[in-house]
Parts: sequence; structure tokens; C-alpha cells
Amino acid sequence: MRTAYMLTGDFHEAEDLVQTTLIKLHAQWRRVRRETADQYVRRALVNNNRSRHRKRRVVHLLTPFLPDVSQAPPPAYDGDAALFDALATLPPRQRAVVVLRYWEDLSAEEVARTLGCTVGTVKSTASRALAKLRSHPAVAAGALTTSGDTV
Repeated sequence: MRTAYMLTGDFHEAEDLVQTTLIKLHAQWRRVRRETADQYVRRALVNNNRSRHRKRRVVHLLTPFLPDVSQAPPPAYDGDAALFDALATLPPRQRAVVVLRYWEDLSAEEVARTLGCTVGTVKSTASRALAKLRSHPAVAAGALTTSGDTV
């Protein structure tokens, strides 16, 4: 759920993404090899998130009144709100690389296998994404860190 939240930037979209992914995985689960199950699930999550961006479907219907029930706040995650704001500015592929590489702590080779690209593509995409994150005003002001290094 946390990875889906990092990919989508919205708690409700993350719930939908996880539910859609689990439904699709259930039908194929017998064919998944045990040793590559984590990679398979991550790839399905990223692919379903890409599909969500491609479809550009209307998510919210406009209504003339507000609902009476209050919305539950998103769950508290470790990290800074500035990070989520900055991640929201990244294109889907850059966001996926950053989340898998630094949030999931996968190696560049594992990210490349998960996304179906080369290690060089992962490295260059991560470099561009980190440069964009560093230039984001909220991140520059807050000086976020990952494992002791400044982002």
C-alpha cells in the first residue's frame, strides 16, 4: 500500500491501484514463480499505475453539494509531506524509478528487470528525477535526506 501511495500520491488512488493489482494477480498467481514473486507484484503495480495514467479517465464526478460524511485522512507515513509534493511533479516513469530504487531499496539491476528496461535507463532516469526533486522548492527548503545523504 505504501509503494502504491508513493506511485500515485493519493491515498484513495493507491487503494484502487492495490485492489486492481491484486485482482489481476489472483487470476495469474499459479504461473508466478515463488523466487520472483516480489518482482512480479512490483511490476504489476507499476504497470497498472501506468495504465491509470494512459487512460486519463474521469475520476471525480461534479456534484452540486458536498457529502455529509467527512473523509478519513491518509495514513501517516514516515517522511515529509514535501517529499510527496515533489514526487507528484515527476512523470510516471521517473516516479516509478525513484520509488522502486530508493523507497523499495532495490538495486538498479532489480529495477531494470522490474520495469523491463536497461540498467543504464534506470540510472539516467533516476539521475534526471533526483535533479528535478532537488530543484523542487519544498525539497530545497526542507533539505530532505535519504540514508544520510542529501537528496
